[in-house]
Amino acid sequence: MNIGIIGTGNMGRILVEALIDGEAVSPSSMLITNRTIAKAMLLKDKYKGIRVGANEVEVAAQSDLIFVCVKPLDVFKVIDKINPHLTENKCLVSITSPISTAQIESKVSCSVVRVIPSITNRALSGVSLMTYGESCRDNWRLEMDNLMTKISVPVDIDEKVTRVASDIVSCGPAFFSYLLQAFINAAVKETEIDEKVATVLASEMIVGLGELLKQGHYTLPSLQEKVCVKGGITGEGIKVLDNELGEMFEHVFQATHAKFKEDLDKVELHISKY
Repeated sequence: MNIGIIGTGNMGRILVEALIDGEAVSPSSMLITNRTIAKAMLLKDKYKGIRVGANEVEVAAQSDLIFVCVKPLDVFKVIDKINPHLTENKCLVSITSPISTAQIESKVSCSVVRVIPSITNRALSGVSLMTYGESCRDNWRLEMDNLMTKISVPVDIDEKVTRVASDIVSCGPAFFSYLLQAFINAAVKETEIDEKVATVLASEMIVGLGELLKQGHYTLPSLQEKVCVKGGITGEGIKVLDNELGEMFEHVFQATHAKFKEDLDKVELHISKY
């Protein structure tokens, strides 16, 4: 199977690297391109055997499975160019959340899948959010599930939870990195600990926390209960968090959903041109 990647920006590059490092595909089976070809050439230099196409049309023509990894307002521009090569036996994968599989299916005759990846996939970990088009063939459903299992835990999602699922899976690493950095900064400000030491301690703590959950030793509530001994120091810290956290995360989801609505409106307007 030949795999095409159109767009090797942040997420496109992560997909290429994860799929190859996870041994989901061989470099020689992959044909990539980018508006700035130099970015694609960097991946060719890293993975011998990858081929670089001159443009999206060349990639689509020579690929069975085509990932479109461009900005939402560029997706249909790309589809318009490559549509003659999107035959019924092929599969088109979009990685952008504001565009539904139904919207893409209305334009093409091939199978359609939406995959919303996460930066955690680069470590062959985390979740990839899967939504299959109604007309997606069974062989492509199986192929995509097998492919993404090599680099993540693929989870099928309903269209109505696309945004919140993306907030948790794709935005979550940035949100919690921000909180962890604030945690480190506060430790440095309030005590005599060195920033480098605090960073190592906090980073290894979060890795260890992930392993505890991954290996099934604890759930989130049971872990908190285990560490938070009655009358102990952890409990005092939890009291502060409980008092000061308020509705912060509710406000986060409100903000992301408002921006998502704005993006949806832009996409709807843009689609009308195609």
